[in-house]
Amino acid sequence: MKEVLRCYAEDPFDYKPVEEVLVKFQGVKGALIPILQAVQEAYGYLPRQALEYVSVKQKVPFSRVFGVATFYAQFHLEPRGRYIIRVCQGTACHVRGGAKIMQALKDELNLEVGGTSEDLKFTLESVACIGACGLAPVIMINNDTYGRLTTEKIAEIVRAY
Repeated sequence: MKEVLRCYAEDPFDYKPVEEVLVKFQGVKGALIPILQAVQEAYGYLPRQALEYVSVKQKVPFSRVFGVATFYAQFHLEPRGRYIIRVCQGTACHVRGGAKIMQALKDELNLEVGGTSEDLKFTLESVACIGACGLAPVIMINNDTYGRLTTEKIAEIVRAY
């Protein structure tokens, strides 16, 4: 075990955030999901090195850690943008032009759905419903909601970020 942990000390990856999370949950049974949530909060996603470290330190098979990380949609294995753009594709948004809004964002950002810009500024996501049907079509950028959108408004909104 010491030999395995020694190899982590030689790795250039910054293990300090994951170690702080593990200290916080030390001795807490069944804490894998909260541990992964906190690790993702620290890094912005779940790096493989962090998952492996959690596996070793928690004495949980890597297959289980990876299985949990890939089962739940809340977890992300790749870096994501600082600004997450969620485009509503619910019924009201669909009827009022949600597909055109999505296309305008794809064109403006030069991204596909699920993609992240090379500078890690934006990630573009499609969501089933934002819950603001009266404002359709709607997008959210992090916690900011934009409604009653037209394709002409997209460039101005994106430039504000």
